[in-house]
Amino acid sequence: MSSSPRPRPAPTVAVLADTDSRWKWAVQLSRRLHPAVVLSGYQLDLVTPPSPRQLAAAGIEPELIRTVTPAGLVAALAADTPDVLVIALPGGGCQAILHLLAAADLPNRPLVVTGYVGVVYEKVVEGLLLRAGADVIAANSPSDLDRFQSVLTGAGVDPGCLALTRLPFLGEAEGRTDEERRFTVTFAGQPGVPGTRAHRRYLVDRLAQHARRHPERDVLIKLRSVRGERITHDEPYPYDDLLRRLGADCPPNLRVSVGDMGTVLNHTDLLVTVSSTAAAEAIHRGVPTALLTDFGIRESIGNAYFLGSGCLASFDDLDAGAAPQADERWARRHGLGTSVDRLPSRVAELLGGPLPPLQPFYTRSNARALLPGLLGTYGVRADGRPLDDGEGRPNPLRTAVRSSARSMYRQGANVVAPALRKLAAL
Repeated sequence: MSSSPRPRPAPTVAVLADTDSRWKWAVQLSRRLHPAVVLSGYQLDLVTPPSPRQLAAAGIEPELIRTVTPAGLVAALAADTPDVLVIALPGGGCQAILHLLAAADLPNRPLVVTGYVGVVYEKVVEGLLLRAGADVIAANSPSDLDRFQSVLTGAGVDPGCLALTRLPFLGEAEGRTDEERRFTVTFAGQPGVPGTRAHRRYLVDRLAQHARRHPERDVLIKLRSVRGERITHDEPYPYDDLLRRLGADCPPNLRVSVGDMGTVLNHTDLLVTVSSTAAAEAIHRGVPTALLTDFGIRESIGNAYFLGSGCLASFDDLDAGAAPQADERWARRHGLGTSVDRLPSRVAELLGGPLPPLQPFYTRSNARALLPGLLGTYGVRADGRPLDDGEGRPNPLRTAVRSSARSMYRQGANVVAPALRKLAAL
C-alpha cells in the first residue's frame, strides 16, 4: 500500500524589487510558489521606494520591507538566508546582484529566481543575458520560452535555467452582480507610451470624442498612480492634467480611475490601450481588447507584440462599434487563457538538492569594458564586491536629480524643438 507524498514545507522567500510594477510581479509570483509562503522584502537604498498604497496594492505590507545597501543586503542574507530570492530589477540590476552574491560566496545561498514583469517585445537578447546566471528565469509563455531558449543556446548558456510560467497577475474575472450597469470602456494608460504631449493629447481628445459618440457608455482613463508616487517609467504628461484641459468640454461619461487593474477589469466591457500589459490581463480574462494602431504598429511602442492576435484596431474602428476578441491560438501561444505553470515544481525540485556556485553570464573576461559602469550603477564593483560610500558609490539624491533632469530634458525637447522648427520655417 503506497502512502501519499508528504506535503512540501512552505519556503521562505525574500523579494528584492524597486518599483510598483516589479513589486507586484515579484510578490504575486512568490505567492504562487506555495500557498503558505513566508515572505519578506528588500529595497536597495539607491531609489525612492513605492508608496504604502502601491505596496499594499502589490500585496505586501511595508513593514516587511528593509532598505539596505548592497553590503547590507549580503549581510542580511547571510544572517537570515531565505530559501528563495526573487530579483525584480531591470536587467542591469539583476546582473549586479548576481555578481554581488557570487562574490559573497554565502555558505548557504538562496535559490535565485528572476524574470520579466510584463510582455517582452524588445531587447530580448540584451535583457535575457543580463539575467543569465540566475538559477531560474521565468518565461511567461511558450512563445517566450522558445525565444529565450534560442538566445541562451546561441550564447553558450544552458537553457535549463528556464521555467515556463505565466504572468502572475493574470487573474480570473469575478462574478458580476451589477447587471444593470452601463457598458464600460477602459483606457489603460502608460507612463511613457506614447511619449509626446501631442500624442497624449490626441488620446484624450479621441477618448472624449468616443464618449460623446456613445453617451450610453462610461469611458474610464485608468491611471497607473496618484500624484507624487514613483512608478517604473517617467510620466511626462499625466492624463488627468490633460483631461482637465478640456474644462467644460469634457463629457460627463469620461473620467479617470485609479486602483488595481484586476478590479477595474471586473467592470470593463472593452479594454483599450497602446501596448499596456493590461491588454494581456484583459485577453486572459476574455475581455474584448483593442491595441491602438493610431500611432502605427511598431516594436518601439510595443503593439507589434500583438500581431496575429486580432486585437489591433484604430479609434475609428472603436467609434464604429468594434470590440476585438483575441484569437485563441495566439492567446495560448502567448501564455494567455491558460493555467500552465511549471515554476512552482521547478523551484521545489531545485530546493531539494545542493545549489552550485552562481555564475553570471558577463565576467571580467568577456565583458571587461561593460561591467564597471553597469555594476557601479547599483553600488557593486566589477569584481562583485560592494562599493564603499566614499568610493564612487551612487548617491541616491544625485540619482534622483539626474532622473528628474532627464525627464525635464525630454519634456523640453518635445516642446521646444517643434517651436524652433516652426520659427525656422518663417
